[in-house]
Amino acid sequence: MHKLSTIVELLGVPLPSGINGEKVIRGLNTLTRADGDELSFLATDKFVKQLPSTRAAAVLVHRKVRLAGVEVPAGVPLIVVDDADLAMAKVLGLFAPPVPRPAVGIDPLSRVAATATIGADCRIGPFVVIGERVALGERCVVHPGTFIGDDTVIGNDCELYPNVVIRERITLGNRVIVNAGSVIGTDGFGYRWDGRQHAKIPQIGTVVIEDDVEIGSCACIDRAKFDETRIGRGTKLDNLVQVGHNSRTGPHCIMAGQSALAGSVTIGTGVVLGGQSAVRDHVSFGDGAMLAGCSGAMDDVPAKQVVSGLPAIPHRQMLREQAALRDLPDLRTQVRKLQEELEALRKSLATTPVA
Repeated sequence: MHKLSTIVELLGVPLPSGINGEKVIRGLNTLTRADGDELSFLATDKFVKQLPSTRAAAVLVHRKVRLAGVEVPAGVPLIVVDDADLAMAKVLGLFAPPVPRPAVGIDPLSRVAATATIGADCRIGPFVVIGERVALGERCVVHPGTFIGDDTVIGNDCELYPNVVIRERITLGNRVIVNAGSVIGTDGFGYRWDGRQHAKIPQIGTVVIEDDVEIGSCACIDRAKFDETRIGRGTKLDNLVQVGHNSRTGPHCIMAGQSALAGSVTIGTGVVLGGQSAVRDHVSFGDGAMLAGCSGAMDDVPAKQVVSGLPAIPHRQMLREQAALRDLPDLRTQVRKLQEELEALRKSLATTPVA
């Protein structure tokens, strides 16, 4: 529970005049579900129609939302902010319950190699296995059931949720979060037909995860065949993401759920891959490029270009093609009718005597 005055102070915006700053806010909710002691938010014009019926205690409103002619319920203050989504994220931090974490120290049910180095104030839960010569930075949290392989280096303030696997010779930077069930450093998908069978190609490289990366649950990042697979600083990977061997992302990329990079893909800074999208091996994306959900990139994508479809093409072109496809049934009927009329005309001309 927090006072409304505390919330507006956190956001750095003024309290609307005549509003009781002592009002207690007990939670957050959507416009349609919030009650008299919950805060809500309005980020786009799309949801303005929900404002007149809201029962929220107050509403955070993006300053670009058009409210002309909209009836605001009596007693519901509107708190104008530069970005309602970011403001809501800050407020959520106030209300977020603490994450259950192991106690500081090493749980007696874990196994930590004698040659491993554990930083100050780390929390290592039960049934954790930490291999030989592992270097774990300060204030790291390792939840139950996690495996960290030999010679792996992990920076400060990292958090590995239950049943994460970090294979041998992997590097994680500072403030990296790996959610439950993800695997970093598994062998890349490398095989060669030798005339009898698919011969396995040894994968002797590594994976480097830079600072401030977050990896969702059940994601897989493959070890390089040689050299490294690298995830750039500040990049966020959703659940069930696959990154193939020797691929590299730039800083601050987004990969939504079930998106995948094949081997040796290079994507630049701030690239966005939509859910269930895929990128073929050895393809490059320029800075700021975007691949729409359920699309497949088969060729390089220039910087700042938005592509979609399978194979992916510039998004506006794809929309035109899809619109044309929707017209095909009617167009087919029209063409068939024209063919019939043309055939009838030919027969008529064939039976008409020439003067």
